[in-house]
Amino acid sequence: MTRFDLNDDSVVVIVGSGAGGGTLANELTQKGVKVVLLEAGKRQSSAAFVNDEWASFGQLAWLDKRTTSGSWQVAKDFPNLPAWVCKTVGGTTTHWAGASLRFQEHEFRARSTYGGVQGANLLDWPLTLAEMEPFYARAESKMGVTRTNGIPGLPGNNNFKVMYAGAQKLGYKECHTGRMAINSRPRDGRTSCLQLGFCFQGCKSGAKWSTLYTEIPKAEATGKLDLRTESHVLSIEHNGAGKVTGVVYADAGGAHQLQKARVVAVAGNSIETPRLLLNSSSSTFPDGLANSSGMVGRNYMRHMTGSVYAIFEKPVHMYRGTTMAGIVMDEARFEPKRGFAGGYEMETISLGLPFFAAFLKPGAWGTDFTHFMDNYTRIAGMWLVGEDMPRDTNRVTLSADVKDQYGLPVPNVHYDDHPNDVAMRGHAFRQGERLYQAVGATKTMRTPPYPSTHNLGTCRMSDDPKLGVVNKHGQTHDIANLFVSDGSQFTTSAAENPTMTIVTLAIRQSEYIAEAMSKQEV
Repeated sequence: MTRFDLNDDSVVVIVGSGAGGGTLANELTQKGVKVVLLEAGKRQSSAAFVNDEWASFGQLAWLDKRTTSGSWQVAKDFPNLPAWVCKTVGGTTTHWAGASLRFQEHEFRARSTYGGVQGANLLDWPLTLAEMEPFYARAESKMGVTRTNGIPGLPGNNNFKVMYAGAQKLGYKECHTGRMAINSRPRDGRTSCLQLGFCFQGCKSGAKWSTLYTEIPKAEATGKLDLRTESHVLSIEHNGAGKVTGVVYADAGGAHQLQKARVVAVAGNSIETPRLLLNSSSSTFPDGLANSSGMVGRNYMRHMTGSVYAIFEKPVHMYRGTTMAGIVMDEARFEPKRGFAGGYEMETISLGLPFFAAFLKPGAWGTDFTHFMDNYTRIAGMWLVGEDMPRDTNRVTLSADVKDQYGLPVPNVHYDDHPNDVAMRGHAFRQGERLYQAVGATKTMRTPPYPSTHNLGTCRMSDDPKLGVVNKHGQTHDIANLFVSDGSQFTTSAAENPTMTIVTLAIRQSEYIAEAMSKQEV
């Protein structure tokens, strides 16, 4: 096992081992760069994953204290769980469903396309789809995305078959089992999907792409990766010139360690990343690192979400087979005559009975609720996910009152739905109900948003340093050797699931960092 000295200031330190951090670590080590990868959680394995929802939640989820505010439903239903992300090697790539979609061209130009949406802080990305396409292609190949590179789609389960039949009735044209980073046939030393139905609980077969057993082992094989688990980063250090010089972290025993660094890349998800920058304030950076614009933590996005479930006369068994291998993409277009900007996807979803009871309608009881519970085997389900509007008032800040186990302020996540989000959710609910009713649903139920799994923004990309935190390479405007490498970079959310775009940006960023290091620019 490779171990670099704490005083080795030639290393790149990466905070977080998920889609961004784990990918960046592998890409850099393959180029001969020494990397210290710090992960707050433990290292699990496919063998250690448990096909039990609540047990798995305790094993993988980030359960450190957080607070919420704002009018969003999640603050009412789950006030201390604003996000469902993971604290483990591989990060949320252990939990994600595998949906891997490219953004559309117009979504990189949201401000130009949608215009000045009142109450929204829209901005065009400093990137275009054309610039991203070669890196998207590399990500699709790396992740083994179905329906790309000649890889066949996954088989459709009953939940998908119900969705497909309804989509046909409504005249939708683009409905299939998705572009999924789940092997439909053996690939990259991993088996094909066994249709176990526990995608959210960690993939026991290893068919679903996760940095846990793809990127990180490959990086370790180079001899250039020093992975340190149970290493919670507390602050980023800098010198008198304002250049970052290392990070302070608490190790598994609680002792504080200082790891020196040539470059620091933060990939802690869109809540922990701004929190770390804000907690790293100093007399030189009184408002936190990389925050001269005041934008660190602002423009938090979590996608417009909701679910529709429907009861049918015959059994569906939605929980059998790949959880999210089913999608209707027709509503992802930009068509403002529907009454909102942006678009949304309709994706199959299923929850096991324990989570179904908790998330169907939090706090509910009565005949409607129990009717759905009693008819669990005859239910089909879909998740609705669409572009939400960035607002500078939707933000991650440091709590003035609550501290974590290390004595640091916990993050507070404030979110208010924009009227555009509300209009889109209403349209999506109606279309989801229509789809199911078209094929004989006897009853439908609208389910409010779950704790956020798509956490975006908070350190957004911009050409103008006054309007964002990082440039088109994820390099902070203020500090040349400090990078952001996760979904925090997103300028806008787009309608698509974000993981593959995070991976794509990490591949692209690795090229920039390696070149900048070779030129002594960082």
